[in-house]
This record gives sequence, C-alpha cells and structure tokens, in this order.
Amino acid sequence: MSLLRQPILLLARSSAVKKLVSTMPVTSGIVTGYVPGESTEAAVEASAALVDDGLKVTLDYLGEDTLDTQQADATVAAYVDLLAALGSRGLPRSAEVSVKLSAIGQAIPEIGDKLALENARTICRAARNAGTTVTLDMEDHTTTDRTLAVLRDLRKDFPETGAVVQAYLHRTERDCRQLAHEGSRVRLCKGAYSEPDDVAFQDKIDVDKSYVRCLKVLLGGDGYPMIATHDPRMVEIAASLASRYGRAQGSYEFQMLYGIRPDEQRRLAGIGETVRVYVPYGQEWYGYLMRRLAERPQNLSFFLKSLISKK
Repeated sequence: MSLLRQPILLLARSSAVKKLVSTMPVTSGIVTGYVPGESTEAAVEASAALVDDGLKVTLDYLGEDTLDTQQADATVAAYVDLLAALGSRGLPRSAEVSVKLSAIGQAIPEIGDKLALENARTICRAARNAGTTVTLDMEDHTTTDRTLAVLRDLRKDFPETGAVVQAYLHRTERDCRQLAHEGSRVRLCKGAYSEPDDVAFQDKIDVDKSYVRCLKVLLGGDGYPMIATHDPRMVEIAASLASRYGRAQGSYEFQMLYGIRPDEQRRLAGIGETVRVYVPYGQEWYGYLMRRLAERPQNLSFFLKSLISKK
C-alpha cells in the first residue's frame, strides 16, 4: 500500500488529470463522495443534512500553499461568507470552520507569518460574531512551530481557537502536554503528509502507539480533545480511555472525514457521542481528493477503472 502513496500524490499536481477526473461521470461520483461541492451553498446544504442526522461539522475551504496576497484575501472572504451563511441557517452551534494558514498567506515570503495571523484574526472575529469557532489545521512538519506560534497569538484574543496535532510526528506527545490545558481544544489525527524518517514514525504500528500515547495525555488533561480517526481500534481505545479518565460524553468528541465511514459516524452519535464531520469544499478539491486516495489505496482500482472506461 505504501508503494502507491507517492505516485498518487504526484498525480495531485496534474491539471490534466484533474480536468479528466472532474468531467468523467464515474469519477465525478468519487469526487462528490469526498467533497460535497465547490460553492458555499453546497457546503452549507451538506452541513445542514449532517446536522439533521445528529452530527456536528467543521468546514474547510480548500486551498493551500498560497503565494499571492489576492488569493489569500479571497480565501478569507470565502470564510467570512461561509460563516455568514451558516449564521443565516442557524447552524453555528453545530458547525465551525477549519483553516490552513498556508491558504491565507503563511507561505508568502517575508510577510507570510504576519499576514496569516492578521487573516486568521479576521476569520476568528467573523466566527465569534456568528457564534462559532475556528480550528487551525496543521500541515507538513516544516510549518508546525510557526502554526503553533500563530495559535498562541490568536488565543490571546480568541482563546476558543482549536489546534491540530499529528501523531506520526515524533514531537507530538510533547506538544500534547503543552496544549492539554483548560479551555484548549485539540484535534489529534494521525497525519496525512509525506514526512522524513527523522521527524516522523514510518510504520503504522509506531504511529498507532504514538496516537494512543497522545490520547492518554489529552484525555487525562484539562482541555477538550477532538479525536480524529476512522480506525475502529482507535475509536474503541479512545472510548475506553475516556471512561478510565472519567470523561463524560460531551467533554470530548470524535471527528471523521466527510464520506468516510458515515454509518459509524451515525452509530457513535446514536449512542450519545459527539461526532464532528470534516467537510471540505471549494474549487481546489483535487489535491485533497488525491491525498484521500493516497491514504486509502483500496479506492485506487475503482478510481483508475473509471478513468479508462468512461469518456
């Protein structure tokens, strides 16, 4: 499976393949299985349907590695519009937003960190006015310290801002200890980027062990853990640890991606767990889709068949 990961990620950079994927009927079905649409309206409609099913939502306007201030401004405007739309539908109690700092200017040379902080403040202010919150997504390891620095600055005025940590990084257990304080919201995921050996665990068993260690820190701490996993064993372990640490339902939550294990999402919600679905949308869906395929190579055969059998 790991041998397929890099070729799939390389496809993510192909505009020709993107055009082919988006226009072929079967592949279009794959796209909408992971991304509900490109517009704010499509994202809000998908969110409303999930909330009707007893689930909560975090929305990600797709885009990253922005090197243009106008594009960064456009992304901020999209989030402000989204938050207004959520408010008009009465969804802020159940829907928040997730933001990648590279999408709002962090990668722009010289001014990136300052610009990303200013833009993140604008989004956080719009979220607070709408009655909801923001979570800062984590990206590759080279941006971890800078992202956490922005988080610290944001939390001075917006202490409800959520953080994300990735269990496959060697540093993450230490980061969890620093973040597991009262009022802190922390999403723990395994990690979706290709990282070198010296900073990240490479074997699944080592990543899983790190994930459990981090779970213990977060569930044993004073913050609000957001347990992002589709792994049935990790879900079971997390529920067991929550009980061990005296965590009542609602003092933590499970998170899963849109279109992945929807029956499990509803099952957990049905037994009283808080479950939040990560809903990505926007025109820059192609790289996101390819990362999901890289994580789940069992989908690749269906994907490739659809490319060669439909015109």
